[in-house]
Amino acid sequence: MATGGRVRSTRKLRSWIVEQVSSGRYPGLVWDDTAKTMFRIPWKHAGKQDFRSDEDAAIFKAWSEFKGKLSDEGRADPASWKTRLRVALNKSCEFREVSERSQLDISEPYKVYRLVPLSEQGMVENKKKTGEGKRKRAQCGREDKAIKVLKEDEAAIQPIITSVQQGDGDDDDSPQTEQSDSVIVLKNTDRQPSLIITLYYLGHEVLKREIFGNDVRIAYFPSSHSTSANLGSVGIERIALPKPPPALFTGRKQQAFASLLPYMEKGVMLGSTKLGIYAKRFCQARVFWTGPHTSESGPHKLECTDHPVMLFSRQAFQQELAVFSHSGGTPPGCGVTLCFGEELSDADDLSSKLITVQISLPWAMQTIQQAQSVQNSLAIIQDLTSQSPLGEVTLSLVPFP
Repeated sequence: MATGGRVRSTRKLRSWIVEQVSSGRYPGLVWDDTAKTMFRIPWKHAGKQDFRSDEDAAIFKAWSEFKGKLSDEGRADPASWKTRLRVALNKSCEFREVSERSQLDISEPYKVYRLVPLSEQGMVENKKKTGEGKRKRAQCGREDKAIKVLKEDEAAIQPIITSVQQGDGDDDDSPQTEQSDSVIVLKNTDRQPSLIITLYYLGHEVLKREIFGNDVRIAYFPSSHSTSANLGSVGIERIALPKPPPALFTGRKQQAFASLLPYMEKGVMLGSTKLGIYAKRFCQARVFWTGPHTSESGPHKLECTDHPVMLFSRQAFQQELAVFSHSGGTPPGCGVTLCFGEELSDADDLSSKLITVQISLPWAMQTIQQAQSVQNSLAIIQDLTSQSPLGEVTLSLVPFP
C-alpha cells in the first residue's frame, strides 16, 4: 500500500480478493463468469431484518481483519467493514464495478466487479479523474440520454423479435382511453388485439392495455417522458409503469418499490409472432415468469441474452386445444405472468408481489370458448341420445329469418 505520498498500489487487494473468491469460504462471493474476470460480492444492507452478520458481512470483516482494523473490543461493526472494502475497491484502478450485472433489488443482493487488465488500467484511471468533473453536467441530460438509448434498443430489437406492423396512418383507429383513480383501461372495439397487458401492484390492478401491434415495451420511464400510451422510434408501443394509488404501498413495501423502479428503466420487450409470444429483457432488475409451456419446474428467470425467450408456443397450444376439443378435461392455458424484482412460481400469491404483469391472448381465449361451445352442444346431443330407446336423435334444422 502507498506510504509517504507515493502512488497508491493495490496489488495486495487484488491478490487477496482473487484468493478469497477462489476459496469458496464466503457465501455469495463467487466468480460471475467462466473466465474468472468478474466476481460477485454479497451486498445486503445491514439494516435488513434478514441480515446475517456471520454470512452477509463475512468478506467485509475478513478484509478489515487483514488490514488490522478490527476493533480491540471485538464489537461487530458490519457497516464500517463494508465501507472499508467498498472504498478500497472503488479507489483501485484494478477493479471496476459492472453495474449492469449487479442485482441490488433482490432478496440476496450482490454487486459485480471486474478485474481490470494491466493494459486497461491507465484508461480506467483517466476516466475516473475526468468523470468527476463531467458528472454534474451529465446529470442534466440523463433523462434524454435514457430515452435515446431506449430508442436505439427498440430499433435494434425489431429484426430480432418481429417486424413491426405498419399502421395505415388513420388517426381514427387510435385507442380510446378510460381512466379512474387507480385503473387505466385503453379500449378499441374495431379489431381484436393481439395481446392484453394488465399491470398489478401487490395484486391490485393499476393499468390495462390492449395491444394491436406486434411489439410492446414495459418499462419505467423518466417522469418527463412517462406517457402510458405512446410509440417508440420504430412504432413499438410503450407501457410506462404508473404511479401507485395513494396508500397502496407503506413502510418497507414503499421503500422496496421506490428502489426497484430505477432498475426497470430499460424494461422488457414483448413480441407476438406466428410461432408464439417472445420476451427480451433489457432492465437490470430480475424478471421471472410463469406460463403453460415451460418444460422445467421451479422459478423461470428471464435472463439478459442476445436472443428473445419464448414464453408461449402457438404450436403447443394448438396441440393442447386438439386434445381438449376431442377429450374434454382442463382447457389449455392461454396466459403468461411476469414478476419484476422477485422470484415467481405457479403457487405464489400475486398479492404479495410488488409488480406483476399478466399477458392475455384474446385470440386463444376465443378459440377455447368456441371449443367449449362445441363440447356443450355435443354433450346435449349425447344426453338426448342416451334417453332415446333406440339410441338415436333426430335434429330438425330450422332457418332463422
